[in-house]
Amino acid sequence: MNVMPTSKYDRLIAAAKALAAVPTIVAHPCDESSLRGAVEAAEAGIITPILVGPAARIRETAAKHGLNIGSFEIVETPPSEAAAAAKAVELIHAGRGEILMKGSLHTDELMRAVTAKATGLRTDRRISHVFVMDVPAYTETIFVTDAAVNIFPDLDVKRDIIQNAIDLYTQIGVGTLPRVAILSAVETVTSKIPSTIEAAALCKMADRGQITGGLLDGPLAFDNAIDMEAARIKGIKSEVAGRAQILVVPDLESGNMLAKNLAYFAKADGAGIVLGARVPIVLTSRADSPRARMASCAVASLYADARRRRAPIAAA
Repeated sequence: MNVMPTSKYDRLIAAAKALAAVPTIVAHPCDESSLRGAVEAAEAGIITPILVGPAARIRETAAKHGLNIGSFEIVETPPSEAAAAAKAVELIHAGRGEILMKGSLHTDELMRAVTAKATGLRTDRRISHVFVMDVPAYTETIFVTDAAVNIFPDLDVKRDIIQNAIDLYTQIGVGTLPRVAILSAVETVTSKIPSTIEAAALCKMADRGQITGGLLDGPLAFDNAIDMEAARIKGIKSEVAGRAQILVVPDLESGNMLAKNLAYFAKADGAGIVLGARVPIVLTSRADSPRARMASCAVASLYADARRRRAPIAAA
């Protein structure tokens, strides 16, 4: 596992730079970190930002922190997060952008506009979040899902969560037929732990073609999902155990703790993206590193490009 810490994200960023910049609606970029993330991704040639929010405040933030936004379009809104979120979603409906990017507004405010029944960006697929994590000590690029949107997903929601993650993995060029570990506290099925029963059901759903494009196994405990020796000691014979690429968590709490443990204990970067909406949504945090922000934009750009290339086939 002698992998350079930067290699995984560098490949994604390089691939995104090779594409045409993707028009991106940035909702309420009114602090340094969110505006800088958009500016740096634009300077890298990954996105073409359209900034949505109170124009005077956006320009003031840019001037204060030495950020050049002179070439960016700014769409004025009243000085409220809700107004910026609603306008950003409206611009997506108008075909102005292929990516939606969170600025300095609260995630709940943006997602409220995204999930609105009449005016939002819902599709037939459940909306879910994926952390694309670069863990220095692990050979694979790891996806953790869902650690940010669905609090207590049921079986049907988990089906969509898994399918969203598989589709992302295969369409951004990370690889094909990803190994999906459905996590629980143990690797045996027991009625005392409902997540083990759901894991077993999800694996059978994959056998029946209700989930496609990946290799599923579960329930698996975290250690035997990512460590070959742990899987061997437990006697688990599986194509997934010990070398998982997608980690599906039981609920948001466990996923959030897992992602933050990887970030703070294992020094991992975590690019965040929301799937299942009409366009990919970049969710960044003020605590994200500049490299993680750039990787989030790169992942969204690659996914938007893949969706664009598949559109004529779908239309036919």
